[in-house]
Order: sequence, then C-alpha cells, then structure tokens
Amino acid sequence: MSTMTTRGERQAGAAADQGLQSATWRALGTGVQLVVTDHLEQARAAVEQVLADVDLAASRFRADSEISQLPIGKWATVSPLLARLLTVARDAAEWTGGLVDPTVGTSLRDLGYDRTYTTIVQGAPVTIVRRPVGWRALEIDGDRVRAPEGLDLGATAKGLAADLCAEAAGQHATAVLVGLGGDIATAGDRAWPVLVRDTSDYDEIDDDTDDSGQVVDLTGALATSGTRARQWNRGGRLVHHLLDPSTGLPTQGPWRTVSVVATTCAVANTASTAAIVAGASAESWLRERGFSARLVHDDGSITTVGDWPAEES
Repeated sequence: MSTMTTRGERQAGAAADQGLQSATWRALGTGVQLVVTDHLEQARAAVEQVLADVDLAASRFRADSEISQLPIGKWATVSPLLARLLTVARDAAEWTGGLVDPTVGTSLRDLGYDRTYTTIVQGAPVTIVRRPVGWRALEIDGDRVRAPEGLDLGATAKGLAADLCAEAAGQHATAVLVGLGGDIATAGDRAWPVLVRDTSDYDEIDDDTDDSGQVVDLTGALATSGTRARQWNRGGRLVHHLLDPSTGLPTQGPWRTVSVVATTCAVANTASTAAIVAGASAESWLRERGFSARLVHDDGSITTVGDWPAEES
C-alpha cells in the first residue's frame, strides 16, 4: 500500500498540525485521499470531476460507459479522454513488452471478476479461462480506435487518473497529494511523507490498526501493486486480479507487493504491475529501466532496487 502517513481519524489532526487540509472518500471502486496546502473545497471539486469523467469513459462495470459501448473490431471515434486512456494503456503494453496488457478483461471475466470487486460471486466454479487476444489488437489513430474483445484498463487508468487529479487540483492549491488506493500523484514544490505498506487492504483509507511499513519522502509519484488485495474464491481456491497476459491466469509470485517511484503515476503503476508479472526477473527489469522500487517477497522479505531508501532498523 501507498498512503499518507496520517490515517483515518488521525489524518485531520495531523494535517491541521502541518497547516494542511485533507479529505477522504471513495470513487472508482477505491479509496480517495486528497491533501492540499490550501483551497480544499475547490481542489476536491476538481478531483471529483476528473474521477467522474474517467469512470464514465473507462469503467468496464458500467453499461453506459464509453468503453463498454465500443463496437468490437470496428473503427469508432472516441472522446479525447478515452483516446488518452487507451493510448497510455497501449503504450504501456509496448514499453513493457506485453507484461502489462489492456486486453486481459476477458480472462478477468472468466475468473469471475465480471462486476465490481465487492459484488464478485465467491466460490463459483472455473470453466475455461481464455487468454487475452493481446495488446497489438488495440488499434489507435488519433481519436479513432478499433477495439478488441476484453479491454480492461485497470493497470493504467487509475494511475493516469491520479496524475490528472493532481494536475486539476494543482490549479487551485499550491501543493497537492492525491491517493487512489495504491496510486499516489503529487503537484507543487513539496516533499510528502508517505507510508508504504505491504497489506491486503490497500484500497482502504480508514484503517488505523496497522502502523507497519516504511515512510518515504515523495516528490513525483508512487504506485503499489500487490497480489494480496482484490482476492476472491474461484473454484475453491483464491485468485487475484494481477494476471500474466501470456496465460490469462493470476501471477504465481515470487513477489506479493511491488512499489515503484516515477515521475508520473501512470508510469509508476505500469512498472509496479509489470514487475509483479515479470516474476523472478523483476529486479533486473526494474534496474535496467532506472526505477527505484521496493519488492516484498511471498515470504515477507524485502528487496530494494535503485535509489529506494534503506529502512530504519
């Protein structure tokens, strides 16, 4: 998890002590955390508008969303926002060599993730899990796209949304931190103390019961991906939402959580997801691309890459 060090009811008091203003709520199926130096009301309104626009453009759980209404295999003109979301997703697939793939939606549906996470039917049997058709099937030409079956932008849309929220809030506040579950983006000239945790509930924003983790000073963006969150029972075994696009099945380790720092949250989220999928080669994959990261092994041991700060003993 990546979250501000102040949690739950403690947040307001701690923020006030630092001259900050904060708000928490839920959107896009996750916890939203906004901390600003000033003009909270205007900044929140700007963030809420961005989140509403992203949800309407890209949610695969809404029948009225733009992405849900795209014709499969036919060229269609889309809104500038959806065009950007799809372009970021395809670019992410290309620069990760397909480790992150925006066509895993078919596999997720076959595994039972065919509705919002909190309403997934637990224990349903597994029949056939289809492999993704592959990111190259998504064709984009400006504001025109030809969509394949199984579009799911979960690996990139929330990170980009965090970036867009920070940018929008930054039009009102001097400095901004926006957290969407495990994705954090900032704006303004300020370093933010952020608590990075390995947990099963990184979508939550009000859990004050666990103070474990590492505090880092963040400028830019940070994203955390993990296999312990968004688990459900399918056919008598636990599955999770991070899939290997080569098989369409949940990744099998060795990492349960990866946190990555980058200049944008879209890049950080892509890299953290790609590292989970890369498995044993994640360290070298991240190092070769110049990322700083914190990787938590299935056994709980921690490995860091690049300039990630050492943890205090």
